Amino acid sequence: MIATNVKRPRNVDVPRAAAILYGDWGTSKAYVIGLAFAVAGYSSFWLIALMCVLTALVGLNYIVICRLYPDGGGVYASVRHRSEVISIVGAFLLIADYLVTAAISALSAFQYLGVPHPEKFAAAAILIIGLLNLLGPKHTGGLAFLVSVPTAIVVVLLGLFSLPHLGEAMGHLQPLQGSFWHNWASFVGIVLALSGVEAIANTTGVMKLDPGSDEARPSVRRTSTRAILWVMTEVCVFTALLGLAMHALGGLQVVNGDVNAPGAHGVRDYMLRYMGQVFVGGALGSPWGHLFGFIVSVVFGLLLLSAVNTAIVDLITIQFLMARDREMPSIFQRLNRWGVPGFGMALATLVPLLLVLFVKDVAGLADLYAVGVVGAIATNLGATATDRKLSVKPWERTLMFITFIVMAAIEISLLIDKPSARYFAVTVLATGLILRGLVQERRLKLEALAPEKLPVQATAIVSVQPPSTMSAAGEAILCAIRGTGRTLDFALREARETGRRLYLLFVREQRFMTEQDTKRKWQDDPEAREIFAAAKAQAGDYQPLFCYAVSESAAETIADIAATLGASRLIVGAPRRPALQQILRGNLVREISALLPEEIDMLVYA
Repeated sequence: MIATNVKRPRNVDVPRAAAILYGDWGTSKAYVIGLAFAVAGYSSFWLIALMCVLTALVGLNYIVICRLYPDGGGVYASVRHRSEVISIVGAFLLIADYLVTAAISALSAFQYLGVPHPEKFAAAAILIIGLLNLLGPKHTGGLAFLVSVPTAIVVVLLGLFSLPHLGEAMGHLQPLQGSFWHNWASFVGIVLALSGVEAIANTTGVMKLDPGSDEARPSVRRTSTRAILWVMTEVCVFTALLGLAMHALGGLQVVNGDVNAPGAHGVRDYMLRYMGQVFVGGALGSPWGHLFGFIVSVVFGLLLLSAVNTAIVDLITIQFLMARDREMPSIFQRLNRWGVPGFGMALATLVPLLLVLFVKDVAGLADLYAVGVVGAIATNLGATATDRKLSVKPWERTLMFITFIVMAAIEISLLIDKPSARYFAVTVLATGLILRGLVQERRLKLEALAPEKLPVQATAIVSVQPPSTMSAAGEAILCAIRGTGRTLDFALREARETGRRLYLLFVREQRFMTEQDTKRKWQDDPEAREIFAAAKAQAGDYQPLFCYAVSESAAETIADIAATLGASRLIVGAPRRPALQQILRGNLVREISALLPEEIDMLVYA
């Protein structure tokens, strides 16, 4: 067997990393501006401005976190080396955040599209996106990039059309009313703008390495820093600009927690669309205003649905990782034929779906939202700021600790003032801890009942190449196999007739990867073991060499191993995926062809 050190491909560059972050972080302005007006009326800009300052502060801290954890700095991974219990709490708070993120993003998307009964469309969209994730969709960074570019363009255009109205907005602007604690509670109620920053920390493990670094000492500082700065600047500047420009809209009234405008009722949840209709319509005419409002609805609707997909993928990932670490039942790591944990996908889909159907309101979902995201961020910042073993500059550590204190104060306020959020977060956390307790209890019982372990003699397939037929490595053939059949028969016959050395490669494609997966051997994979045994028996006296790998991308792994072995020819079977699967997951042969070096011939056997 040829050992291969396969890891998740680091192919996410700055634009894609920024797009993944923007697809979650950048969506907040779609609903947080209207929610702020519903809370504070014509004095809401001051709360929005403070929110932008806190967003920038958190963003600067996550630049440090991404630098410290180039293999994945999400709260679960970054805190686990300090305390397993704290990492579990942070993980379940993050799960609570992702559950509500999927629900609120889907509902807000169809609020912008203006459909009747948006909660029903949102539930259907969550179900469809969840089912599509059963096929393990790849390259979501590229998809997020395609969606985020038109959204950013529309936001910039809306900001430009808002500029002439800033004087009028300043005239309508009012000072904050009430006591400090009243305004603090209002500020705490709009912390939704922070959501999504954990997405960039979770993505560092697939970012392109900085020049001069390698897998032994990885660094993604350039990619992560630029991505955070780009998105942070857009989010802070345009959220503040559009939040101020909103005050230029005359006649807005807060009625039962919603916002009514002259000739339009309930604009709280699609404030940007209404602003586009008014500002563009005033400058270019009513038809252009309605057209621009429609464009705003479409691009933000697509971006919000992209955020739903991101949240579901992140939910599946964190459940899978915790199951692999024996913190959740093993059923959460049981993969389907496309390498996706089916039970984890079901949970990540059904809970947001039910939340949308039962709550039916963006403000209601927002009440459930903040405890999870604020708690996860506070846990990550607090654990990192107090870890003296990390290489952090004194001013960075001080800034991070101050931010942690602010986030902790917000979390305490949310737990006191938002009973719905408190009950939801406690329910998720209690459920998770119960599951963890059951796993720990089962492990202890199994260890108590297990017989005394005896040493086991390891066995392996030994490749024997007859001296008369031994050839140079440069004349080798690599055959990527998925089973026993005519492709394997052809490869064995071709190698025997041409006298070339034959390598048989089996790639276990798996959407979610852990460090344990990179060390797995073919003996641990029943399917690979059966195929290699059949190939050995069929080969007779002309034995092939066997390669096995677990990878998130089969195409990249096949091309990489072919180049590493110096194979002169690559043999693959014809695609067996149905047309719909090829559209959703891509054509494997086409992907390999695009990655394969020119000096290696590829033969597709059909």
